Amino acid sequence: MHRYHLPSLASFAIAIISQSCHAFQLTPNPSKLHHHRLSSSSSTTTSTSSTTVLHAAVSPGSISDKSYDLAVIGAGPVGVSAALLAARAPHNRNVILIDAPRASGALMNEATGEDLSLGGPTGLFSKALRDTSKRISVTSLKGMGLRDDSVWNEIVTNCVELASFNARDTVRQLEYAGVTYVQGYAAFADSGGSSSLFITDVDQSIATLRADKILIATGSTPFRPGGIPFDGKRVFDSDSINTLTYLPKSVAITGSGIIAIEFAKIFKNLGSDVTLIIRDNIPRNALMKIGLDKDIAATLVADLVRSGIKIERGAQVKKFHIPKDNDKAPIILDLEAKGGGPRSPTAATDVKCDIYIAAVGRKPNTANLNLAGAGIRPDSYGGIEVDSRLQAKANGGDVYAAGDVLGRPFLASTGMAQGYAAIQNMFAEDLVEENGAADDKEDDDESEDGTDGSNACKIGEICMTGENFDPKSLASNPFAFPIGVWSSPEASYYGLSSQQCREMGIDAGEGVALYSECLRGLVFSPNGLLKLVFDKETGQIMGVHICGDDACELIHYGMELVKAERTIEDVLTNLYSAVTFHEMYRIAALAAEDPVGARKRRAAAGKALVRRNRGDTT
Repeated sequence: MHRYHLPSLASFAIAIISQSCHAFQLTPNPSKLHHHRLSSSSSTTTSTSSTTVLHAAVSPGSISDKSYDLAVIGAGPVGVSAALLAARAPHNRNVILIDAPRASGALMNEATGEDLSLGGPTGLFSKALRDTSKRISVTSLKGMGLRDDSVWNEIVTNCVELASFNARDTVRQLEYAGVTYVQGYAAFADSGGSSSLFITDVDQSIATLRADKILIATGSTPFRPGGIPFDGKRVFDSDSINTLTYLPKSVAITGSGIIAIEFAKIFKNLGSDVTLIIRDNIPRNALMKIGLDKDIAATLVADLVRSGIKIERGAQVKKFHIPKDNDKAPIILDLEAKGGGPRSPTAATDVKCDIYIAAVGRKPNTANLNLAGAGIRPDSYGGIEVDSRLQAKANGGDVYAAGDVLGRPFLASTGMAQGYAAIQNMFAEDLVEENGAADDKEDDDESEDGTDGSNACKIGEICMTGENFDPKSLASNPFAFPIGVWSSPEASYYGLSSQQCREMGIDAGEGVALYSECLRGLVFSPNGLLKLVFDKETGQIMGVHICGDDACELIHYGMELVKAERTIEDVLTNLYSAVTFHEMYRIAALAAEDPVGARKRRAAAGKALVRRNRGDTT
């Protein structure tokens, strides 16, 4: 979700939300692309008939020995949004944003050397590729006689265009806000406490700067298990896949989480044969471990199978056989049972593929920051420990951190919220000046009974307001943020599942609506479901779970239902526009009121959908 030094999946305005030590090798026809090139001499934007030129980051040498109110390390969505917030009113701070795009390599245009990932989230490449896979029919292009390299060229061109929109807009915003943007490798100085940074340029020259406050937003990098021969050519992690230069005919992916499923569907949509290798014997259980409701997980797995993706269950790769003298010969993966040993006699013992991707988790990207120089001790995964104000335990107390560097949940949305909170905390005096005296603010926060309102909107001991965004608060609060899985179809959820309700002593019920039960779903996207989890005693909606088209958009209405403590009756009395997916909320509420009748209706709709998926029109 962020990027810097190492790579890293939020708002990416193009329907888009990891990064590696390599640059994405773009090879499309340059005349078809709108490029931007950063130049240090001018703050203007120059246009030509085929190229848009945007001014560049300043060189590290030009800022040597200067002082700033705030230095932000990392120019992903967390770093960029935090820098913009601090530079604008009411803070109006002197801000410098430091990033090393050539090191992160999230999305580089090798023809121009431009960084297309500026301000883009982790998984920018996968989201651009996902969107492109929806817009381009590989089968149709091949049917027209286009070669694979021409098809890949078209795919890459689309990815570049999508990424360019975001990068150009980010540059514009930084310019307008007066943020100084410098490209280089940042690290804390050994003798400068926690307010001094060394910036190393690509030519190895070093500049020094000082800042009153420092925000670390360098994102995360893929976890690389031992024994996997990563080479960035045929064996990739979830970031180095950005370097792929051709359309593979077959792909094998190890992993059962969000990123693995995303890439499985992306490459399947692009016409590749895909094999998903998971250690769990039951794919649904693997998805439930990352928080998905059991029915949502089952729907995602069913879609994978229906798409033609092969799933090797209870398996792991024992050995890699990679041809050294023939790039076109397949990789052979020897499989063994989970934990080692032979697989069952009926299970496959090997998988052949053009490329292999390991998508088995991420870790904070802090290894090259010289944290010890600032007195910061990372945890065993490299994560930075912070207090509730997002402040790190550093010499001088002037270092803050936000986003993936703090560890889970590795989401752009929560990272940006953390960045926002960190800026508000480090420059709290600006807010006092803006809103009046501090005492007046405290009076405003008190309720009529003299309390501070801290008990408002709670279920048990869990606050539903999402006020605190430090890792401990996020990990313990299911109401802190919504979860979105950018697979195809999408999946999302907010609030409690039925199991979580039971664990909290809440007698919970469920109301389920199939996509095929609403007109828009039936006609355009029949596969999927929406579930409302509610308190049977009060009817209050405790959680919303969705799998299907636009699930990551639909969840925000569900989030408001939960946070506003709405009931099933409230949903039933609302009027929803016809031919919209939001009609499913009412259908699910009706199902909660009449579970027996709803099961019969879903059964009938389900049978009709099965016949439709099989091509049976009778």
